[in-house]
Amino acid sequence: MKNRRENFLICGIVLIVFGALFSLAVNIGMGGVVGLSGIICFLIGMSVPSDMGLSPQAVAEWTPSMERLPDAGRFMYGVDVTMDEPIKSTILCGPCGNLETVLGPRPAEYTCPACSKTLWSSEEE
Repeated sequence: MKNRRENFLICGIVLIVFGALFSLAVNIGMGGVVGLSGIICFLIGMSVPSDMGLSPQAVAEWTPSMERLPDAGRFMYGVDVTMDEPIKSTILCGPCGNLETVLGPRPAEYTCPACSKTLWSSEEE
Protein backbone atom coordinates (compact mmCIF):
# COMPACT_ATOMS: atom_id res chain seq x y z
CA MET A 1 0.00 0.00 0.00
CA LYS A 2 1.73 3.11 -1.20
CA ASN A 3 -0.88 5.69 -0.14
CA ARG A 4 -2.33 4.22 3.03
CA ARG A 5 -3.78 7.44 4.37
CA GLU A 6 -5.62 8.31 1.19
CA ASN A 7 -6.90 4.74 0.76
CA PHE A 8 -8.30 4.63 4.32
CA LEU A 9 -9.96 8.04 3.93
CA ILE A 10 -11.63 7.12 0.63
CA CYS A 11 -12.69 3.74 2.00
CA GLY A 12 -14.12 5.39 5.11
CA ILE A 13 -16.15 7.92 3.14
CA VAL A 14 -17.52 5.22 0.81
CA LEU A 15 -18.46 2.97 3.73
CA ILE A 16 -20.19 5.83 5.58
CA VAL A 17 -22.26 6.65 2.50
CA PHE A 18 -23.14 2.98 1.91
CA GLY A 19 -24.00 2.58 5.58
CA ALA A 20 -26.43 5.48 5.36
CA LEU A 21 -28.02 4.09 2.21
CA PHE A 22 -28.28 0.55 3.64
CA SER A 23 -29.85 1.81 6.86
CA LEU A 24 -32.51 3.70 4.90
CA ALA A 25 -33.25 1.11 2.22
CA VAL A 26 -32.23 -2.41 3.30
CA ASN A 27 -31.55 -3.09 6.95
CA ILE A 28 -30.72 -0.82 9.89
CA GLY A 29 -28.39 -3.42 11.43
CA MET A 30 -26.41 -3.91 8.24
CA GLY A 31 -26.27 -0.14 7.64
CA GLY A 32 -25.07 0.44 11.20
CA VAL A 33 -22.22 -2.07 10.86
CA VAL A 34 -21.12 -0.68 7.50
CA GLY A 35 -21.39 2.93 8.76
CA LEU A 36 -19.38 2.22 11.93
CA SER A 37 -16.76 0.44 9.82
CA GLY A 38 -16.56 3.58 7.68
CA ILE A 39 -16.10 5.78 10.73
CA ILE A 40 -13.31 3.52 12.00
CA CYS A 41 -11.58 3.53 8.58
CA PHE A 42 -11.89 7.31 8.41
CA LEU A 43 -10.39 7.75 11.89
CA ILE A 44 -7.52 5.40 11.03
CA GLY A 45 -6.93 7.38 7.83
CA MET A 46 -6.82 10.65 9.75
CA SER A 47 -4.25 9.26 12.21
CA VAL A 48 -1.87 7.71 9.63
CA PRO A 49 0.78 10.11 8.28
CA SER A 50 0.76 10.75 4.52
CA ASP A 51 3.56 9.38 2.37
CA MET A 52 2.80 11.63 -0.58
CA GLY A 53 5.11 14.53 -1.27
CA LEU A 54 8.01 15.72 -3.35
CA SER A 55 11.65 15.61 -2.39
CA PRO A 56 13.41 18.96 -1.92
CA GLN A 57 15.43 18.24 -5.07
CA ALA A 58 12.27 17.65 -7.12
CA VAL A 59 10.77 20.89 -5.81
CA ALA A 60 13.95 22.83 -6.66
CA GLU A 61 14.05 21.42 -10.22
CA TRP A 62 10.36 22.04 -11.04
CA THR A 63 9.58 24.16 -14.08
CA PRO A 64 6.23 24.88 -15.74
CA SER A 65 5.40 23.12 -18.98
CA MET A 66 6.55 24.86 -22.13
CA GLU A 67 3.37 25.55 -24.08
CA ARG A 68 1.85 28.42 -25.95
CA LEU A 69 -0.88 30.35 -24.16
CA PRO A 70 -3.94 31.66 -26.02
CA ASP A 71 -4.29 35.38 -26.70
CA ALA A 72 -6.92 37.11 -24.57
CA GLY A 73 -6.89 40.63 -25.93
CA ARG A 74 -3.21 41.02 -25.08
CA PHE A 75 -0.19 38.79 -24.62
CA MET A 76 -0.57 36.20 -21.90
CA TYR A 77 2.38 35.06 -19.84
CA GLY A 78 3.11 33.02 -16.74
CA VAL A 79 5.50 33.93 -13.93
CA ASP A 80 6.44 31.52 -11.14
CA VAL A 81 8.73 32.72 -8.34
CA THR A 82 10.30 30.35 -5.81
CA MET A 83 9.85 31.14 -2.14
CA ASP A 84 13.00 29.34 -0.95
CA GLU A 85 16.59 30.31 -1.56
CA PRO A 86 17.91 30.69 -4.22
CA ILE A 87 15.01 32.81 -5.44
CA LYS A 88 14.35 32.19 -9.13
CA SER A 89 11.64 33.41 -11.48
CA THR A 90 10.52 31.29 -14.40
CA ILE A 91 8.79 33.26 -17.14
CA LEU A 92 6.66 31.56 -19.79
CA CYS A 93 5.98 33.62 -22.90
CA GLY A 94 2.47 32.92 -24.16
CA PRO A 95 2.86 33.85 -27.86
CA CYS A 96 5.94 31.71 -28.54
CA GLY A 97 6.04 29.26 -25.60
CA ASN A 98 9.60 30.22 -24.59
CA LEU A 99 10.51 29.45 -20.97
CA GLU A 100 13.30 31.44 -19.31
CA THR A 101 14.65 31.31 -15.77
CA VAL A 102 15.78 34.58 -14.20
CA LEU A 103 17.63 34.75 -10.89
CA GLY A 104 15.90 36.89 -8.31
CA PRO A 105 12.29 38.03 -7.94
CA ARG A 106 10.01 39.01 -10.81
CA PRO A 107 11.68 41.75 -12.88
CA ALA A 108 9.99 45.15 -13.23
CA GLU A 109 9.74 44.70 -17.01
CA TYR A 110 10.37 41.82 -19.34
CA THR A 111 10.83 41.36 -23.07
CA CYS A 112 10.91 37.80 -24.44
CA PRO A 113 14.31 37.09 -26.01
CA ALA A 114 12.83 34.59 -28.48
CA CYS A 115 10.02 36.68 -30.05
CA SER A 116 11.04 40.21 -28.86
CA LYS A 117 7.57 40.99 -27.47
CA THR A 118 7.26 43.06 -24.30
CA LEU A 119 5.16 40.98 -21.91
CA TRP A 120 4.93 43.61 -19.18
CA SER A 121 6.54 46.82 -18.01
CA SER A 122 6.36 48.66 -14.70
CA GLU A 123 4.46 51.56 -16.31
CA GLU A 124 1.48 49.32 -17.20
CA GLU A 125 0.88 48.11 -13.68
